[in-house]
Amino acid sequence: MLADQYYLIAHEDRTGRSRLHPRATGLGLAAALLSELVLEGRIGVSEGDLFIIDQRPPRDALAHDILDLLCAQSQHRDVRTWLAFLAQDSALRVAERLMRVGAVEAVTRRRMLGTTQTLYMPNTARQRNAAAWASTRIANMLVRGMDLSAADRMLVGIVVATGLTRHVMYGFENYPHIYHALPGMIASLPNDLRELVECTESSVGSALTVGRR
Repeated sequence: MLADQYYLIAHEDRTGRSRLHPRATGLGLAAALLSELVLEGRIGVSEGDLFIIDQRPPRDALAHDILDLLCAQSQHRDVRTWLAFLAQDSALRVAERLMRVGAVEAVTRRRMLGTTQTLYMPNTARQRNAAAWASTRIANMLVRGMDLSAADRMLVGIVVATGLTRHVMYGFENYPHIYHALPGMIASLPNDLRELVECTESSVGSALTVGRR
């Protein structure tokens, strides 16, 4: 699933911590979850608004829950509003989906003052290899100039929109042409996915600006 791949790219496999500001990670995951519904033909995006195309429930339980929510609140159409709302718990919900398929495990650590923190992270060699492969796979495809599916191009778009490009391309610094190719790759997305990337980038910029005040 697209959001699962983004989660593994956006979190350190050794610590389970986000590589980005948590607000940026949440928005990226929210965009990825909405993208899954766009790719399944359940929703569309046009001129900043989200609209329902098909109310039939997706097979995935999380996608089903989100589509139900969108249908129940169909009067709210602003994409950036939905991104901000879904971002509040998107990391937890995607982590739980990854845990259900055995990709990560919940690890509880004690913090100062007796508080605890639960992180979701790959805990075995197999899980860590799979997590590392999420970004390596995309980087290899970009370096080789391979044709990417719409889902993979959207994953690249969200990576760029949230500031994870340097991480994905780590170790491939000798291929600067890749950076020049990224805008064209994003521009080749279907209109609703491309607009979702643009809304995500704008939302991340706004969220981080507010966070610095």
